[in-house]
Amino acid sequence: MRGLPGPITLKKSDFHYELPPELIAQQPLAERSASRLLVVPPGDAPFADRQVRDFPQLLRKGDLLVFNDTRVIPARLFGQKESGGRVEILIERLLPDNRARVQIGASKSPKPGGRIALDAGGEAEVLGRDGEFYQLRFHVDGALESWLLKAGRLPLPPYIHRDPGIDDDERYQTVFARELGAVAAPTAGLHFDDALLETLRAQGIEFGHVTLHVGAGTFQPVRVDDVREHRMHSEWLNVGAALVEQVRATRARGGRVIAVGTTVVRALESALRNGELQPFAGETQIFIFPGYRIRSVDAMLTNFHLPESTLLMLVSAFAGKDRVFSAYEHAVREKYRFFSYGDAMLLFPEHRQ
Repeated sequence: MRGLPGPITLKKSDFHYELPPELIAQQPLAERSASRLLVVPPGDAPFADRQVRDFPQLLRKGDLLVFNDTRVIPARLFGQKESGGRVEILIERLLPDNRARVQIGASKSPKPGGRIALDAGGEAEVLGRDGEFYQLRFHVDGALESWLLKAGRLPLPPYIHRDPGIDDDERYQTVFARELGAVAAPTAGLHFDDALLETLRAQGIEFGHVTLHVGAGTFQPVRVDDVREHRMHSEWLNVGAALVEQVRATRARGGRVIAVGTTVVRALESALRNGELQPFAGETQIFIFPGYRIRSVDAMLTNFHLPESTLLMLVSAFAGKDRVFSAYEHAVREKYRFFSYGDAMLLFPEHRQ
């Protein structure tokens, strides 16, 4: 499923911006809610430099915040091929029978039938290859999911140039993470701590949850110049009946539906049927870029995204490309912190829905 392009061809280079490397956050702040918050109102209203702690002041009683409750797997493993070559494994998706779809880093691609001795014990059998992914069967002690919790390493994003530490085991998970299956965190949710959630709850803000297991494909660059030719990676999601009812009740009372993160937007847009939100569990390859009108949410809290990325294209579809790029220029000038451990922005739609 793809966005609906306008009459003008969009090029990958249309979504490039210059980012000083020192603005890429390498560590989380001491407190989750201490991040800055750039408020981007609709229309031509001026931007506002706030703090995430101010977020409750920007909401109204009866608004619904929708979070992604996925939990990051310790998905990075290391091992050695039978030839002696070193191998790095990044699990993309857990499959039945101790199988997994993975990305493999090695000097030479492993062949079907090959075995990889794992540093953490046991071995992985190469079953086959599908494009950039391999399918492995893990011969380890117990169920793969449980074994990974003891043996795997947290897969920090490639733009964080350090090894994960003990603090990352907690800070690269949201406080409401519960459904194990992601290889990257839904980073807008990282700004919420228990105190902020309690403040929001006391103000009459409602909470809802979807699950979208963020895949390693979220870090894959767009490799084609014509945006419409990009093939989006697949991710599994679940939009439950309870959340659908919450959204309907919120709309009925005049409240707003506010997505915490682009993954929530992708999940909700994938669950729309004839303009109506419906329960849905399954795969999505939805690609949202300017020309596509996002109808499922009234505002979006999100982090700052990589140049030329599909996530930057998504937020540009929501708030307008020119508006988003003006906001990014402001953020660079004001030295906001970018990407997963960085600051946040609150976006409103280019056109009222």
